[in-house]
Amino acid sequence: MKQGLVIDDSRVIRQIGCRILQTFAFATDEAADSEGALTCCRRVMPDVIMLDANMPNAAALNFLRALRQEVDGDRPYVLLCTTENDVACIAEALNAGANEYVMKPFDRDLIEAKLNEAGLIVD
Repeated sequence: MKQGLVIDDSRVIRQIGCRILQTFAFATDEAADSEGALTCCRRVMPDVIMLDANMPNAAALNFLRALRQEVDGDRPYVLLCTTENDVACIAEALNAGANEYVMKPFDRDLIEAKLNEAGLIVD
């Protein structure tokens, strides 16, 4: 079974992200911060990670850099979830290791499209 991880400081967003991934047959885990997320990745490296771009203290960028240094840390498809439309911020996250981004609020159709593009779900 494919594994998904949703990282967001909002419990509601984590629950929504997990429910969406579960509709595509992902087992899911969630983390409220980058430290908890790295712990999850060390336990089971996910296939896809939905990462909140706007966590405090540049946590998303720190997580991305740390993730990509882990064993198999280059494997997860990281989908940055942001409310920012600042191209420089998005570019910084992509340069730090995110694969793609979506604007919040996201919905199932948008996540499905991104996962399809990445080859993570099959119709």
